[in-house]
Amino acid sequence: MNQDSSGRSISRRGALRGAGAVAVAGAGAAVLGGASTAVAADAFAHPGLLHTRPDLDRMAAKVRAGTGQWQAGFAKLTANSHARSGWKANPQRTVYRGSGTPENYGTLYNDIHAAYQNALRWHITGETAHADTAVAILNAWSGTLTALDGSADRFLAAGLYGYQFANAAELVRDHDGFDLARFQKMMLNVFAPVSEDFLTNHNGAYLTNYWANWDLTALACVLAVGILCDDRAKVRRAVTYFKSGQGMGSVKNAIPVVHADGLAEWVEAGRDQGHALLGVGLMGTICEMAWNQGIDLYGHDDNRFLKGAQYVAKWSMGGDVPYTANTRKKGAPGVWSGTESATRAADVDPTMTRPIWAMISNHYTKRRGLSAPYLTRIAAKAAPEGGGGDYGPNSGGYDQLGFGTLAFTREAGDTAEPTKAPTPTRTDAAPPAASSAGPATSPSASAPEGTRSQGGSGDLAVTGTGGIAAVAGTGVLAIAGGLIALCRRQAGTRP
Repeated sequence: MNQDSSGRSISRRGALRGAGAVAVAGAGAAVLGGASTAVAADAFAHPGLLHTRPDLDRMAAKVRAGTGQWQAGFAKLTANSHARSGWKANPQRTVYRGSGTPENYGTLYNDIHAAYQNALRWHITGETAHADTAVAILNAWSGTLTALDGSADRFLAAGLYGYQFANAAELVRDHDGFDLARFQKMMLNVFAPVSEDFLTNHNGAYLTNYWANWDLTALACVLAVGILCDDRAKVRRAVTYFKSGQGMGSVKNAIPVVHADGLAEWVEAGRDQGHALLGVGLMGTICEMAWNQGIDLYGHDDNRFLKGAQYVAKWSMGGDVPYTANTRKKGAPGVWSGTESATRAADVDPTMTRPIWAMISNHYTKRRGLSAPYLTRIAAKAAPEGGGGDYGPNSGGYDQLGFGTLAFTREAGDTAEPTKAPTPTRTDAAPPAASSAGPATSPSASAPEGTRSQGGSGDLAVTGTGGIAAVAGTGVLAIAGGLIALCRRQAGTRP
């Protein structure tokens, strides 16, 4: 089985799974609510996820004028088969993701990308056939889908496809024939509870068992569903967790060390390039959706995300970067325990491309007028960015909605968006001295004893197995303890 960038591992064939579909109502309020986080008191802006009305108007105007980068980005969109009107949906009642299950999640992500691409194309061209296609896809799924199931990978399905589905729907929320209320019900009942439960319980595992991208997929889903459904509590939970959550995906744990040179380590750089790129893309998505609702996560903690993104950009282009060795505790209380150490940044392939850079680069350099040389270089290298279907046939090629060159390219000083202006974050301070925080260097952190997700201990994802495969190639990761017990469980024997 091939490893893809969304967290599925080469050796996951034996991953254990729960017996039933996940369906949790209102999970996570106690853990995610936390301290009060400022969220604008007036109504949410719509459209207001990855794209605002000014964004869509800018795209349309630039494409009509045949302007450079926007025209090239639009050509990538129209060349993609998912963007053709008339795409026929294939909705499923239950979507499965994970080895050992009747996996059908490819049907879901292909339909989501078709809906999104058609909706985006409609906003640019005004051709209603594309809007009608997007609406038909979204209505078909909201009238059919009732559950997500599978191994622990079901949490990835909820997070990734939840935020993407919400973005597609946001683009046609007022279009004739779209059943927004039914779609919102599906998002609130099927996708958001799974992601909220993961952020609360982490599938019953130690907090550090799951790498940062697992948390980030869940955060993207909760935030996107909150905005789509005007659910202020969900938005507050996502924002609070981003800033101060205990899991690997909160900003200080995903980016645990800030150096005096202005770069900050991305924790999954010690794992592999694909997962680090996934994490940066997800964090950028979270920041952009929040920004469009007047919440500045991009600038949080003295632009910590900028420093982490610059680090990953430099490293991905083959540059030397420092890495602080860390050890994570793995497994679950009362099930099995082990540790995994990352000792240096993994080897990279400078040709590896993901459609994540235009959005991040344009925010910091055009909206905010900051210097970001590595982001600028890698965004130019990746342009024009495509979308789902342009980066390979496996799920990793559908982890981002893409088309950033078209959607996020801005003129210098373009600060008109969003309509609800975020409160600026201080950006003129000198870079802090090197520091570290969070579970990346504190392997003993754990989930409360006795907490379990619906699948129980029987579907605990051993997320380090992707790292096991990397040992032969890079020698970066090493796992100690727990692995033999896992193998025995896969064979059907209790440890």
